[in-house]
Amino acid sequence: MLYVEALEPPKPTVAYLYTTFPKATETFMQREIIAMRAHGVSLRIYSLWGGGGSFRGLPVARFNKWKLLTLLWMIPYESWRRPAVLRQVLRGLVTRRPPSWINFWENMLGAGFACLWAREFRKNPPTLVHATWGGAPATAAWLLWRFDGHRYSAAAHAYDLYEHGGDWWLRDKLEHAAFIHTSTEMGRRALVERGLAAESIFCIRRGLDRLAALKPLRASRAPLHLLCVARLVEKKGLDHQLRIYAALQAAGVEFEAHIVGEGPLRPELEKLAGHLGVAAQVAFTGHLPQHEVWTQLAWADVLLHTGVIAPSGDRDGLPNVIPEAMSLGTLVVTSPIAATTEAITDMATGLVAPATSPGAWVDALRRLSTDDALAERLRAAAHRWVAENFDAHKNAERLLRQFERVIAEGGESDKP
Repeated sequence: MLYVEALEPPKPTVAYLYTTFPKATETFMQREIIAMRAHGVSLRIYSLWGGGGSFRGLPVARFNKWKLLTLLWMIPYESWRRPAVLRQVLRGLVTRRPPSWINFWENMLGAGFACLWAREFRKNPPTLVHATWGGAPATAAWLLWRFDGHRYSAAAHAYDLYEHGGDWWLRDKLEHAAFIHTSTEMGRRALVERGLAAESIFCIRRGLDRLAALKPLRASRAPLHLLCVARLVEKKGLDHQLRIYAALQAAGVEFEAHIVGEGPLRPELEKLAGHLGVAAQVAFTGHLPQHEVWTQLAWADVLLHTGVIAPSGDRDGLPNVIPEAMSLGTLVVTSPIAATTEAITDMATGLVAPATSPGAWVDALRRLSTDDALAERLRAAAHRWVAENFDAHKNAERLLRQFERVIAEGGESDKP
């Protein structure tokens, strides 16, 4: 391909394993692929659940789940080749309780992919296999290593670390990876707490493929334009956010709010907005394509993030919409949960307030609506943070350096 031929020496061939690719809510994954191609990396992309087709002219191999029926003879064949693998998996199935049925089946999906694609990977081995999540993709990468010694790296970022205590087999899958990628320092600490070697874990953030110019600060921020971009699920704390809007109304602060995103809690949240008397001020837009999200960010004075730790343990890492807002000059107020405060330092790059304290949010938002000097200082510092920490091309290059390092070390991964 043109990208590879233009560079000397040639870059490695990396097989990227995704749960779903491309996925509308994971544009950060798409930016990584764009940046990797710009660096000349030869890529093979596999989508284990849905997705598929092509992305920017690059084929995306979609796993045909009907082929799982062929496991009736593929499992005996691969078990004959590597009986120790079957023994380990069966022992785990008997002795471990999965945190949820979803996690059980996503691991089974990864195992099925590994069995059915093992022959193809033997015929045409990539230089490195990279699993982008700790669920199904990491299961597939780990088993491809167990079957045939394919070197692999793996990643864990959010739900695979925290929801219901994290992925069922996460430590087994990640401890033999050539390196582990996570996108927050919070994620790095969580992996170390699981007993994984600190020196094998690299915090490499996501990124934007271009840095937007700062939009001008609206001279009059009344009514205040407020925005939230989130899946409508428990960890986003949107019930608290609606109570913040009710407190703003009670305090006499004029505002318009847009909540962009879909999810199972939408009917409940719309009902709560009506009960709190803010339905006229709060618009639920549903899911919007990325270019329309940027239009919303340009409209907004402030992005609100009211993240909490869900009863399941699930929480955000650093939602990509926060650096997106920071890059454009949209002010950010966030709760101090998860990794949001790795980007938003209170009174430096944004404001921080507990999601359960509506009064603190009223004070913060009222101040941002009237204090131009503070708003401009926060916007400038936030823009600098994004330029220094959230450049997709620079961060893809850091990830590429890790790919090249483990490949240059040669030999085989820990022998399976």
